[in-house]
Amino acid sequence: MKRKWFINGRFLTQPVTGVQRYAGEIVRAMDVLLADRSGGPEVELLVPPDVEGTLPLHNIGIRAIGGLRGHLWEQISLPSNLRGGLLNLCNTGPIAIRRQIVCIHDMNTRLCPDSYTPAFRLLYRTLIPALGRRAAAIATVSEHSAAELERFGICSAEKLFVAPNGHEHIRRWTPKPTPFLSALSAEDTIVLLGSRAPHKNTDLITGMADRLALAGLRLAIVGGSDARVFGAERDDAVASNVVRLGRLSDDELAALLQNCLCLAFPSLVEGFGLPPLEAMGLGCPVVVSDRASLPEVCGDAALYASPDDPDAWFGRFMELATRPALRRRMIARGLAAADRFSWAASAERYLEAMAVIDGMPYSPKTKSVSQLGELVR
Repeated sequence: MKRKWFINGRFLTQPVTGVQRYAGEIVRAMDVLLADRSGGPEVELLVPPDVEGTLPLHNIGIRAIGGLRGHLWEQISLPSNLRGGLLNLCNTGPIAIRRQIVCIHDMNTRLCPDSYTPAFRLLYRTLIPALGRRAAAIATVSEHSAAELERFGICSAEKLFVAPNGHEHIRRWTPKPTPFLSALSAEDTIVLLGSRAPHKNTDLITGMADRLALAGLRLAIVGGSDARVFGAERDDAVASNVVRLGRLSDDELAALLQNCLCLAFPSLVEGFGLPPLEAMGLGCPVVVSDRASLPEVCGDAALYASPDDPDAWFGRFMELATRPALRRRMIARGLAAADRFSWAASAERYLEAMAVIDGMPYSPKTKSVSQLGELVR
């Protein structure tokens, strides 16, 4: 009998942040791997009835089910339509199901509670431990996050595995330099990507705007956030050398990153840190916090500074601005570092976990699983 697995497609109804990007790219990579997989599972993506977007899939079916929305759909409609295993890629899943894998990306609601609304914190404080106990396996995106899940008692190490983010999606981006972005895309511009949520720590960088202006540097701020999760953002006045760009398309972001001085990413906590990986893959130097998962992801391909030391950040920016050879070296290291992270390898890791749960032998289609080393246990 053909093994049957389903994927929780609720992420297709949500604004695209790093978590939703992760889900979509894992599904796309798994779809490719299943093209030539005799003995592999039959996989179907189940989505709520209000889904507008979709994914270009050829080997994974897509089916809308139920009449509910949001968490009610996930807890009631989804489990009632399952006749096999379930893969959840965005932190949540139905508590009623045992034969499931849940990817819990981080413990940020515990580590930086002020970044989240009270309702969201309560939901995660209740749901995440329950899933950790109930699910057959728990995935996460970095060794740092795995250690945090164990530290908070979410699940035992025996049921935990790491499936990192990948970078291949940036190859689909076509840099789109609008006239406005072209004026910003220069080696005197620092790109700051992230919401105003406290754990993103963006105020550290905007707070040095005047100092950056005296050094001839500009700041381009990209991004926004979901008010239901992070609360409403402040709309503070900005200095003359600071431009708030809001949300950009992937193509617009690529155009900005490929020609700026660097990306600044001063987060206090991160489960993985996809923006620095994307920037490195696009040939953009990165200056990142020396905390959480970021050293694990960036290795020697980033310049580091403490997230509570503005002088250190200013010093790193000036190093890149005044030492062209250093900037070229960091670009080369970043491109090499990005190649270590593959959506295909992580999708393979999920297929392997699904086979283990089914009690089936597993032969990897790619060399990625056996070669991941420290990135996947």
